[in-house]
Amino acid sequence: MRAIWQGVVLAQSDDTVVVEGNHYFPADSLCREYFRPSDHHSVCPWKGTASYYDVIVGGNVNAQAAWYYPEPKEAAAQIKGRVAFWRGVDVRD
Repeated sequence: MRAIWQGVVLAQSDDTVVVEGNHYFPADSLCREYFRPSDHHSVCPWKGTASYYDVIVGGNVNAQAAWYYPEPKEAAAQIKGRVAFWRGVDVRD
């Protein structure tokens, strides 16, 4: 699977975990130069507290376009150390 935004591959892996229709990529599959930490957080009742990254390509910022659970709840243990995408990031084979 690949995560692509504005023609740039942000992450690529054959080892994604699908939860609620979202592919969670291993953190080490990210091209880190396109990510910066965001101070945004959200809470899921069964996964826990999510943290976010802004995605930056060619000076264009896609705020909070990637998220992860630093300490997921036990029910979501399979996504620890993984990152998912939304907000126009194309995730495909």
